[in-house]
Amino acid sequence: MLKEFREFAIKGNMVDLAIGFIIGAAFSKIVTSLVNDIIMPPIGLLLGKVDFANLYINLSDKQFANMAEAVAADAPIIKYGVFINNILDFIIVALVLFIIIKNINRLKRNEEAAEPDTKDCPFCLSNIPVKATRCAHCTSEVN
Repeated sequence: MLKEFREFAIKGNMVDLAIGFIIGAAFSKIVTSLVNDIIMPPIGLLLGKVDFANLYINLSDKQFANMAEAVAADAPIIKYGVFINNILDFIIVALVLFIIIKNINRLKRNEEAAEPDTKDCPFCLSNIPVKATRCAHCTSEVN
């Protein structure tokens, strides 16, 4: 059983999956920073100096000066500003993945679209031009 597990864990697909997961986790941090530190501040400025990360709805009877105080007091709050940031994170990740997959598919289509210049003779299996009607090696007629 240990041998089978080792073979499973070392297979190329499992290693590729692990590498993809690690890169995805690092990419997630970059996207989160992009949204929180670069995209949201100008949007907040345009909307009247709003900091989306601090937008919340207080569900308790007590009043708090900011979200940090409400969190420290363990008050029930709805953090809709954080939710907006997470939606933007998701949209950016989805857009980047869409662009990457679109380009990969385009490259695959270009490889598939390239028609071969040669074919094999069905009689002697020699390599001959696609437009040939007779094999140059065995002189058989080919389609």
